[in-house]
Amino acid sequence: MDEAQAAPPDHENTYPPAWMSWVIWGLGALFYLSGFYQRVAPAVMTEQLMADFGIGATALGHLSAFYFYSYVAMQIPTGILADVLGPRRLLSVGSLIAAAGAFLFAAAPGLAMAALGRLLIGGSVGVAWVSLLILASRWFPPKRYALTSGLALCAGLVGAVSAGVPLRLLVESFGWRPVMLASAAASVCVFAAIALVVRDDPVHKGYAGYAPSPSTDKGHSAFTGVFRVFQYPNTWFLTLAPGGVVGPVLAFSGLWGVPFFTTVYGLTPAGSAALASALLVAWGVGGPVFGALSDRIGRRKPLYVVGCILGCVGWTVILLVPGLPLALLGALVLGVGFVSGGMIIGFAFVKESVPLSLTGTVSGVCNMGVMIGPMVLQPAMGWVLDLHWHGTAVNGVRVYSPEAYRAAFLLMIAWSMLSVVMTIFTRETHCRQMESTDSPVIPVS
Repeated sequence: MDEAQAAPPDHENTYPPAWMSWVIWGLGALFYLSGFYQRVAPAVMTEQLMADFGIGATALGHLSAFYFYSYVAMQIPTGILADVLGPRRLLSVGSLIAAAGAFLFAAAPGLAMAALGRLLIGGSVGVAWVSLLILASRWFPPKRYALTSGLALCAGLVGAVSAGVPLRLLVESFGWRPVMLASAAASVCVFAAIALVVRDDPVHKGYAGYAPSPSTDKGHSAFTGVFRVFQYPNTWFLTLAPGGVVGPVLAFSGLWGVPFFTTVYGLTPAGSAALASALLVAWGVGGPVFGALSDRIGRRKPLYVVGCILGCVGWTVILLVPGLPLALLGALVLGVGFVSGGMIIGFAFVKESVPLSLTGTVSGVCNMGVMIGPMVLQPAMGWVLDLHWHGTAVNGVRVYSPEAYRAAFLLMIAWSMLSVVMTIFTRETHCRQMESTDSPVIPVS
């Protein structure tokens, strides 16, 4: 039955109950959680993957980054499709393809098939974030948009933390392939729940919606929308800025942080995974805190700029100052993770910087910028590590020196500095949505 036909008429003048909004949004967040889990899982399997496939840091970086190659490529199409087709269809199809990719990765006999599995996973879960933002804009009042964006990030980070110490212990007990097969089976369950419960808009459940109806809010064609969003200067700055925040966080926690802590600070693999997970936990906490604070003060730019500056300083100390006491190292990791959560403001910021009809498209464009960071940094840092490798290997796994890690991490610091510059050039929206009649060419302050 068509969604619109299934809508009961007796609630059409009232908003949906809070529990219904949270359940529907929560299922989308569950898919995003599973995607984040797959995103950072290689971080605790570096030795197993390098030994199993006989590869070095550069090849491992590319294997992990295949997730980001397709994820980034999907962002603009996802934004367009989300505006045209709706988030429910994208989330349903995406979760099913993600399950197929996870099965392929787990059963891969060689590097090529494993890379294809990662490619399928990244492209399919690439629809989750934009779809989740659109669900938030339709199922919650506008004043909750930045908060729900922060909570979405927090949900994703729950998935990332589950890919830390818990995954490491499971991999050590059962091997990485059986654990990944179980993850694929879980993705099938997520698909079934989304297909049965999620709806694009409250009107499909017979309630009043918080945003213009998706059936009438089509003031632009699929492809002209992409060109239109780039007529607004904030789109450029808010697309370039988050790559230097998220790139270091995910390149570090998602691949190179665990071997860095193990090699440079002598931590156990489980201890290193715990510290890398702590970075993600702090990031997850920082997202909703920054989002709620931004909504409360009615400003976007100041918090975003401060978060980028503090993050850049923190990374510089962690990566370039040798011999930090473990207590200080842990505090710095938590601090950098927390202030990096400020990037979540960018999604509300960029949404308000264009007309509402372009929400899906501009969210996809912005999220593409977010994921270009780890997509580039993971293999680039692996390449630098291999350049500084002195030929030492243990059980077929290459061992890199502290100097090699610090040389590779300079890339993270440089990109972090670029983010500071980009956020400074943004124009404040004061938490107000741009009207469709506003001029696309606005001055930058």
